[in-house]
Amino acid sequence: MVRVTNAVATHRRKKRLLKQAKGFVGDRKNHLRLTANSVMNAMASNYRHRKLKKRDFRRLWTIRLGVAAKINGISYSKLISGLKKANCLLNRKMLSDMAIRDPSSFASIAGAAKQALA
Repeated sequence: MVRVTNAVATHRRKKRLLKQAKGFVGDRKNHLRLTANSVMNAMASNYRHRKLKKRDFRRLWTIRLGVAAKINGISYSKLISGLKKANCLLNRKMLSDMAIRDPSSFASIAGAAKQALA
């Protein structure tokens, strides 16, 4: 009787793994055992960094808003508090984008926050 190897599935599995290791350096890109370990590590880091990216961007927006608020004579915390009291529904991303691209309209929003606090 002929030995059955299921070579098609094995090749497909190896090919998929090596394709995921595209761009890796050294033996990590073409030796199966090292490739499997490296790809698993890369996938774990990928998952973790997708979560961290959201955190990093929120920090960036907060820093930008803090600087723009100081330029308009109000602290970041008072700006956010005033905007909540003024019922402004703009999020930090939109506010920081506005502070960079359209400082005059951000100044009017900061003024509205100041009025809401007073």
